Amino acid sequence: MPIYLWEGKNKKEETQKGEMEAPNEEVVRSNLHRLRITPVKIKKKPKDLFENVAFLQPKVKEKDVIIFARQFSTMIDAGLPIIQCLNILYSQQENKTFQRMLKEIKESVESGTTLAESLKKYPKIFDNLFVNMIAAGEAGGILDTILKRLAGYMEKAAKLKKQVKGAMIYPAITLAVAAIVVAILLIFVIPVFEKMFQDFGGQLPAPTQMVVNLSNFVKSKIFYIIGALVIFIFAFKKYYSTEKGRIAVDNLSLKLPVFGLLIRKVAVAKFTRTMGTMLSSGVAILEALDIVAKTAGNKTVEMAINNVRAGITEGRTMAEPLAESGVFPAMVCQMIAVGESTGALDAMLEKIADFYDEEVDQAVENLTSMIEPFMLVFLGVVVGGMVIAMYLPIFTMAQNIA
Repeated sequence: MPIYLWEGKNKKEETQKGEMEAPNEEVVRSNLHRLRITPVKIKKKPKDLFENVAFLQPKVKEKDVIIFARQFSTMIDAGLPIIQCLNILYSQQENKTFQRMLKEIKESVESGTTLAESLKKYPKIFDNLFVNMIAAGEAGGILDTILKRLAGYMEKAAKLKKQVKGAMIYPAITLAVAAIVVAILLIFVIPVFEKMFQDFGGQLPAPTQMVVNLSNFVKSKIFYIIGALVIFIFAFKKYYSTEKGRIAVDNLSLKLPVFGLLIRKVAVAKFTRTMGTMLSSGVAILEALDIVAKTAGNKTVEMAINNVRAGITEGRTMAEPLAESGVFPAMVCQMIAVGESTGALDAMLEKIADFYDEEVDQAVENLTSMIEPFMLVFLGVVVGGMVIAMYLPIFTMAQNIA
């Protein structure tokens, strides 16, 4: 149906504006009169020329989904019907891409489809975890509680992701800057010094000759170096896309000296938070494990969770296969065993998640404080070493003149 932009005046002669979806202008006018608004101007909203060009449309961010879940929860809790909630959320949504999705979800629910099934049509925005929890909320009549838990879970997950990204950005930027500076020195600066040294004559000191040779090599082979780098990145992506490659790389990432411990703690925090949220929302344990395994983000962790799922189908507890995997710390396995024996597994998982959130905070802080001096020393040695090497002949000449 077309959308109409309207402008009118209420009983107090105050100007109001808005938009309304209706089959024609007469229906809009009738609806406005029912709302006790005297229409002044009604016109059809022009179509977006780039509406069907996907890459030109705004992306739906995680923040948009969190706000959606939080507002939806508040309205359901206040007693509003689901369709009315979706209508309000759709009408006030500023992100045009998300607005179109909410409109289609509203129409799907109006036609008799469940909310979970309607959300399932957009897997990139609403993942299996979100859809299954909504389904559990609809079945149990606790949709407002589920939405509130989902919003809280997503906020904590987003915070965790932001912390990890923050820890990785600093060393990545520092290394990129170092690579650019070294490339500029080798390609543009050192050749100028080399020409000057040739004019002076004489033998260059060994460090200076090494830097000059390196500069000549980079200048003459620059296209081969770039090509080799592109081929390496392409080959790595290709290898990582295979089952064997992903297992090898993800397993190696957990064993890295500094970053491995952080990745492991993040995996534990994510697993326990997701499992605790799903179990407390009424999702069956086997279904929850299946969803958590798919969203693990690390193949080694995913395999460990799948082993747990297989163990439970054979009548084992969750703690035993987790301990055998070697991925999860002994403390986590013992706490899960206590949670299983006391019948409060969901609460225990939430406690473990809270503890590991703090552990990740501390690990990120330690990593940042440790990397900072290392990067400064690295930059000083590489860039400073090259500069000193280029000035050595000048110092030698100055001593000879003296």
